Amino acid sequence: MFLVTLILGLTTIFFSNSIPSARLDATGREISATIRHARALSQNRGEDQVFMINLDTRQYGLQGRSMKTIPAEISVRVDDPLSGEVRKGSYPILFRAYGGVEGGTVILQGRKRALYIQTDPVVGSVVTRQ
Repeated sequence: MFLVTLILGLTTIFFSNSIPSARLDATGREISATIRHARALSQNRGEDQVFMINLDTRQYGLQGRSMKTIPAEISVRVDDPLSGEVRKGSYPILFRAYGGVEGGTVILQGRKRALYIQTDPVVGSVVTRQ
């Protein structure tokens, strides 16, 4: 009986620590996919697209479309190459029809780790790293 209780206790601790990490990963994948979608739309339609992240309301999405919410336990900020760290307001990442991108690195911070979602300013590709 003691061993069963010990194993259940350790399992509970393991899963309670892995759930926030899974939410961070899922949010990072969703934001990356939305950014990639904006890039594909700009190239396919031949018109500029804007990925918008509102740091105050903690929402993100393509401009003019429905927005998704970032979970409360994940903090978000943007590292802009020109103005530095941005923690408030709305931040646009602009995808040009010719393939370029104007914007910074989206940083998602969980309890124990961070995810960095970068866009290449020339090619427009999206890279996610820890």
